[in-house]
Amino acid sequence: MSKETILFNRPHMTGKELDYIAQAKFGNMLAGDGPFTKHCHRWLESHTGCNKALLTHSCTAALEMAALLLDIQPGDEVIMPSYTFVSTANAFVLRGAVPVFVDIRPDTLNLDERLIEAAITPKTRAIVPVHYAGVACEMDSILAIARKHGLAVVEDAAQGVMSTYKGRALGSIGDLGAFSFHETKNVISGEGGALLVNDPALASRAEMIREKGTDRSRFFRGEVDKYTWQEVGSSFLPGEITAAFLWAQLQEAQAITDSRLAIWGNYHDALSALELRGALRRPIVPESCQHNAHMYYVLIAPGLDRQVVVDELKRHDIYTVFHYVPLHSSPAGTRYGRVQGSMDVTDEYSERLLRLPLWLGLSNDQQERVVGVLAEALAKA
Repeated sequence: MSKETILFNRPHMTGKELDYIAQAKFGNMLAGDGPFTKHCHRWLESHTGCNKALLTHSCTAALEMAALLLDIQPGDEVIMPSYTFVSTANAFVLRGAVPVFVDIRPDTLNLDERLIEAAITPKTRAIVPVHYAGVACEMDSILAIARKHGLAVVEDAAQGVMSTYKGRALGSIGDLGAFSFHETKNVISGEGGALLVNDPALASRAEMIREKGTDRSRFFRGEVDKYTWQEVGSSFLPGEITAAFLWAQLQEAQAITDSRLAIWGNYHDALSALELRGALRRPIVPESCQHNAHMYYVLIAPGLDRQVVVDELKRHDIYTVFHYVPLHSSPAGTRYGRVQGSMDVTDEYSERLLRLPLWLGLSNDQQERVVGVLAEALAKA
């Protein structure tokens, strides 16, 4: 008889979400920028140290706002990893820019900062580091390169809420940062995101772009007597119900992170023997990085068949996933972007990476079962 199913992800609720949603409804404020949105903005600004935080309906929207704020034009180039979600590139392609794909580091799977300068041309406008698995890119080096060449830095910190680099919150280090609160993330609102504006010179325009290109926010603060169309923009706001859900999560963000780190640590300890045997490689977290346990992945040994491992786990009702198909090898990536240099690490690691179940409530017994079946599966692969 089959044991209970172990899903890859189970969205967590703190217990306050429905109460806050009801408060939003009975307060007759369901559109964006109500009291719960303001709570979230203050929390994000306080906990990250950014100049201004603005909730959006997705991290995708936050990245699209970043491209608009930087006045990205057709033909501009933006440097980024290929091993990332499509939104990282789409946000800039929508403005006519060319994503320039650079290989990743073999330790963290982040953008390899040593390869960035070779990708810079007179058309380069920005660098977009993606903090994979909530582990920070080497931001000091990236910022130094950006300053040297007069480039903007947009942090794709979709997976990085509650993570830090040398004590600084991810998303608050570059000119702009983007968070995701999608249900697969640590702190969630179903769909949702936030733009972190770190350059004060961009704050006013960011408000207008988010509010359909108008100065509506200034009007509500009493700074102008009417609001009107001032700027290009779109409707990037989430509704107040989304913000109410998110506020319940942000209030418990530290407890959520601590619980996930404990689960992550259990996996890390339990898988050390398989790493010593050469069957897999565990994640590497540099000392300068405090991660948030967004995911636990393994890199299965070269020569093993990952699909055999996935299928064997599934046969035991354990659901695992791999991750991105590299953008540079996707149909749109070949059409809209270009590759700088070798993509050997991206190509190899994208074929070896396997993400294990990780969600609040995952028990020690369930983790032992995952590790045990994984060991058997690797032996068969």
